[in-house]
Amino acid sequence: MRSASHLARLHKNAIGIRITPGVRRTFPTAMTNTHLWRVELHCHTRASFDSLTTPEAIVAACRQRGIDRIAITDHNTMAGIAAVQALAPDLVIPAEEIKTEEGEVIGWFMTEEIPRGLPLQETIARLKAQGAVIGVPHPLDSLRMGSALGRESLMTVIEQVDALEALNARCLRQSDNDGALKIAESHGKLMTAGSDAHAAKEIGTAVMLMPPFHDAGSFRQSLASARIEGHLSGGHVRLYSTWAKIYKKILGK
Repeated sequence: MRSASHLARLHKNAIGIRITPGVRRTFPTAMTNTHLWRVELHCHTRASFDSLTTPEAIVAACRQRGIDRIAITDHNTMAGIAAVQALAPDLVIPAEEIKTEEGEVIGWFMTEEIPRGLPLQETIARLKAQGAVIGVPHPLDSLRMGSALGRESLMTVIEQVDALEALNARCLRQSDNDGALKIAESHGKLMTAGSDAHAAKEIGTAVMLMPPFHDAGSFRQSLASARIEGHLSGGHVRLYSTWAKIYKKILGK
């Protein structure tokens, strides 16, 4: 088990602001003259094979926790987006977490679903063709074999992606987040944080504090001056996904 001191190590985000995973930050007044949105960049709905989260629960969680925008990043589908948008049209960033032959990538501000199982380079090319912002979730997670790209595959596309997820709340080893952060810093990549929420209770665990944006271009600009806030969820949240898979198997879904 990681010690509290290990999990409390300080990090830097893309603009050098220091953050402490596990501790909610309050920024000095001079830094908050511009209103910052609280943005959840990694969330699943019941459209994912390992989530039961309803659109109503997502919207309610966002309202309760002051989330201004949320990216719906279901596994290999965009089918869950419309139902959330119907309840809160301005809340949703259309996105998808796509499983490639080498591991997962995320596209934000997508307009067209991309199927799973394509080569990594082809998936990235399709994302670029539709003008999406491209990120790599949990890139070095040593316990997510098959879904994390891993260092070798990541380095083959590092110049083609926009951002690396430097804080994934579902990572069990903080060192895996640390490694992603270091690669992002050394290659001048934008950094993101995400709860990787598969249940409504997880929404808001790791968020970005960002200037307002309205499309892919302004989203990139906003990320460049964004701040990370959040902490690790702990291993218990994996039970939400396990139960979702069992429940859907029983129902034959």
